[in-house]
Amino acid sequence: MFTDPKELGARFYDEVVNQQKYELIDELVDENFVEHEEFPGTSQDRDGVGQFFRLFRAAFPDMHCTVDRMIAEGDIVVTQTTTRGTHEGELLGVPPTGNKVEFSAIDIVRVANDKAVEHWGVTDTMALMEQIGALAGEGAASA
Repeated sequence: MFTDPKELGARFYDEVVNQQKYELIDELVDENFVEHEEFPGTSQDRDGVGQFFRLFRAAFPDMHCTVDRMIAEGDIVVTQTTTRGTHEGELLGVPPTGNKVEFSAIDIVRVANDKAVEHWGVTDTMALMEQIGALAGEGAASA
């Protein structure tokens, strides 16, 4: 199926994240998948992948993730992304602000048998929370 883990990564960001084809998660993510980047309200398994993207899509209906760079070595693919959207739904108890947001992330995924089996990530949650006015002392001014 995939000769290079980058093919899996590119398809995931394009089809699952941006086109909202959540039914592809079972095809691209192993049933024994382990999530190492915890996010409140989501499980750390394959089901949690869909939970995470549905939660973000509800908060940012126009969300779009751009792959800035992708590097693969062996069974690991590393992706740097920039996500943009408009805060039109609740996120972690923060009511919609209408603010435009932009935040970056780095995802590290281990691939086996043409499926994602583990994920580690670093998301600039501080920038996101600042942009939706969720931090003490921060206003809800549009970004």
